[in-house]
Amino acid sequence: MKVAGVDIGNSTTEVALAEVGAPGGVPNFLASSRMPTTGIKGTLANVPGVVRALETAVQQAGLALGDIDLVLLNEATPVIGDIAMETITETIITESSMIGHNPNSPGGLGIGVGVTHDISELETAPTDEAIIAVVPKTYDFTRAAQMLAAAIERGVDVTAAIVQGDDGVLIANRLPKKLPIVDEVKLIDQVPLGMLAAVEVADHGQSIQQLSNPYGIATLFKLTPQETTMIIPIAKALIGLRSAVVIRTPAGDVQTRHIPAGSLKLIGERRTVDAPMDSGADAIMDALAQAFPLKDVEGESGTNVGGMVARVRQTMSNMTKKPASEVHIRDVLAVDCLVPQRVSGGLAQEFSMENAVGLAAMVNTDKLLMEQLAEGLHKELGIKVQLGGVEANMAILGTLTTPGLDTPLAILDLGAGSTDAAILEKDRDVRSVHLAGAGDMVTLLIQRELDLPGGNETDVAEQIKRFPLVRVESLFHVRHEDNTVRFFEEPLDPKLFGRVALITPDGLSPIPTHHTLDRIREVRREAKRRVFVRNAMRALSAVAPAGNIREIQFVAVVGGSGLDFEVARMLTDQLAHYGTVIGTANIRGSLGPVNAVATGLVLSHARHQGAV
Repeated sequence: MKVAGVDIGNSTTEVALAEVGAPGGVPNFLASSRMPTTGIKGTLANVPGVVRALETAVQQAGLALGDIDLVLLNEATPVIGDIAMETITETIITESSMIGHNPNSPGGLGIGVGVTHDISELETAPTDEAIIAVVPKTYDFTRAAQMLAAAIERGVDVTAAIVQGDDGVLIANRLPKKLPIVDEVKLIDQVPLGMLAAVEVADHGQSIQQLSNPYGIATLFKLTPQETTMIIPIAKALIGLRSAVVIRTPAGDVQTRHIPAGSLKLIGERRTVDAPMDSGADAIMDALAQAFPLKDVEGESGTNVGGMVARVRQTMSNMTKKPASEVHIRDVLAVDCLVPQRVSGGLAQEFSMENAVGLAAMVNTDKLLMEQLAEGLHKELGIKVQLGGVEANMAILGTLTTPGLDTPLAILDLGAGSTDAAILEKDRDVRSVHLAGAGDMVTLLIQRELDLPGGNETDVAEQIKRFPLVRVESLFHVRHEDNTVRFFEEPLDPKLFGRVALITPDGLSPIPTHHTLDRIREVRREAKRRVFVRNAMRALSAVAPAGNIREIQFVAVVGGSGLDFEVARMLTDQLAHYGTVIGTANIRGSLGPVNAVATGLVLSHARHQGAV
């Protein structure tokens, strides 16, 4: 009898194909496959992905789909991750009163204060007034430099320039005195003329000081205490930049609007606890522990978290055809993070870093929905399909195929959407727990914190999560994260020079961002600590005898995230305090940490049939 165990995950669908009832009573595994999951885990949209995974497995085994007698499905639980902002301050600035800009190469150095004038007005500009020249793209760097130099020699007090093109350095190098020049201001036509402005450019490797300080801005523009309070969001948006411009409009009309973050209502089986989002992730997780075990979660209406919870329910309602009121959230993971928020009214996509709380929400799929998935797969394949068992229990059976393992054993199944833990002790039932948050949440945090550009930002964040970094310092050498240097005999692609890149199986892949290697590494590692390490400790505490992790002697890591190049080391460092030994499983002695659940489904069926 040929049996296929199918593990539908949030990210991948895995298959273990075996002959059950072979001589000796042990399943004879014929092939394995791993394909991307289609649709949200636990819905009918999974069918095409399951079919492709099965087709790949039977092809490896030299069989056809019709040769399979039984397909066993795991009981899949979907997990949806989203970001709920803790406190979003939207700064609305009328008449384009701020430009906070950070081009690759601003020109000159220092700070200049003056009244904005179009460069064409310099010939008639007064000599008793400080002037900041506004240079549209119609003036190339040669002409712009000549006009600025002529005005300076005539006695005009030109203190700075705002340039539309990327010619800041070229213009600065051709002037008789050093001026701060901000370039690459695309919306130059929206820069108000005849207004008092300040331009600041810091030296290489430095950041501006005056315009990122609200009191510095107040000093330059002679603001009242009330006006200074209103420009705090402007100063926040300019922190860490190498160059910036601030322009004061006649009314100085800067308004701020606070969008409430709201609170979560955690409805437990014995008590209900409210958790304000602005109290942070630790307070939310403490409240969750008080409400555990969780029956459902509600978000305060009209707030950011209320909108997030409503999106989770509506997404699952659309996929499962169940009313949103019948979709229940059974677990959440809250994670603190900093995310860049765009500032309305700027001319160069200014942003400020705001506190945020990332939430992963787990929605349990009831057995009826899983039966619908099994029926849909049966209709598609014409093969008998059954639900095989609880995911964590199946994972521990599959993990026991790792050479050298025996009971008692705890497993950590780190997938894309959820973290599962189970513990198997002799003469005792398996204890397991299923928690929200894993690899997809890490990817989401990386994407949001680094504000990755373009339409493929999630793909880039996924790559950053999976691969180590290097900085390409010349065409013949790179510097790794650990500060070691690697040299090459053949020159690298010139497009890589000076870039931060990922070491992928296909070679070096540049990252489309201006963040430094240290910053990217910090964001990546912190995201993994906040999700993988925190959830691992939460899961192990839930299954450990009397909740004491010290009672767990051996832990094996399985799941797609077990392939991560640094998570196992992070977990080893964390569990060293408890005297617990942890390692990555090697399913069936050859597959590494993947395919544990699919393999366990086959083993469980074989045991039930009396073949083991």
